Amino acid sequence: MTTSVLVLGAGFGGLELSSRLSEGLGDQVEVTLIDRSEAFVFGFSKLDVIFGRREAGAVRLSYRDLVTPRVRFCRATITAIDPGARRVVTDAGIFEADVLVVALGADYDVGATPGLAEVGHEFYSVAGAEAARDLLAGFRAGTAIVGVCGTPFKCPPAPSETAILLDEYLRERGRRDAVRIQVVTPFGTPLPPSPATSEAILARFAERGIEFVPDRKVAALDPATNEALLDDGSRLPFDFFLGIPVHRVPAVVEASGLAERGWIPVHPHTLATRFPAVYAVGDVTSVGTPKAGVFSEGAARVVADQLIARLRGETEPPGYDGTGSCYIEFGDHEVARVDVDFFSTPGHPTGTFTPPSAQTAAAKVEFGVSRHARWFGLAR
Repeated sequence: MTTSVLVLGAGFGGLELSSRLSEGLGDQVEVTLIDRSEAFVFGFSKLDVIFGRREAGAVRLSYRDLVTPRVRFCRATITAIDPGARRVVTDAGIFEADVLVVALGADYDVGATPGLAEVGHEFYSVAGAEAARDLLAGFRAGTAIVGVCGTPFKCPPAPSETAILLDEYLRERGRRDAVRIQVVTPFGTPLPPSPATSEAILARFAERGIEFVPDRKVAALDPATNEALLDDGSRLPFDFFLGIPVHRVPAVVEASGLAERGWIPVHPHTLATRFPAVYAVGDVTSVGTPKAGVFSEGAARVVADQLIARLRGETEPPGYDGTGSCYIEFGDHEVARVDVDFFSTPGHPTGTFTPPSAQTAAAKVEFGVSRHARWFGLAR
């Protein structure tokens, strides 16, 4: 008997889940993977685009090149989800399955921050990163702000990384002395779960003259004055604004009844929703871990292993442990890493810091290469 699994979203979670099911179950499973995009992009590659390290075309991995057997990829826009019936309507047809996994990630709501579209620049999409790159090429003097517009948001280290790499970019071009760089974040420290990581980032900020504005979100941008209005009413003038836009659950998920208080609630260890045989992984959930690819991948691995064990009649493995590792760009071709545990001590996540080095930079490259090889068949 063959089990049909329908996976919505071909990001970290969807790709890993599909691959693992195919490997573990072979002909016992038929997986359909649906995504509206034509290519996968690692989140960290957008920083490479902004700062001219790589062209946008070079960071896109076409879904045409997926190598996982027994996985059917369908490029389609999802227009309705019926979780009770495990039925999905798309512009390419209707799909039904024995098991439904929602891994659609988070959407960006640029319009939720007045003025962001007019005088600021989001850089979390590839198109946004390309636009920011082109504008940055002509930016020679003034104040640059890297500002967070809402929580939660993908990749909590990203604002700090962006500021550090912006500093490096300007120094290499002889423009740094004419530019003031500020980072506005809703956190009291750059990375609260890991004091050692935060201390290292703040030390790099101090060394490079980057100003840290904690415990604040950017509520709006004023096109008339080119000022960022913070959530406490204060204003910061800017000449170049890189914004992390408000994140939200995709509208089709919101309309499905899956979401509560903005995100899909799941059991923290099984990733099961309140609907039978319906799971959710990654950024679309409120599971309690950061919205980052490595956590989505880890959650997908757990769901896949549980399904594999269940269909084989084996004992199900331990549930999701809420751990993950994030790489952090520190400039000078060095990368740090933080290993974070969100579940062992409820309410008090902990992080272990690995200082920046060329060796960890190489490990980050290998992280990307290994996923590329696994999902898209890159020769190792």
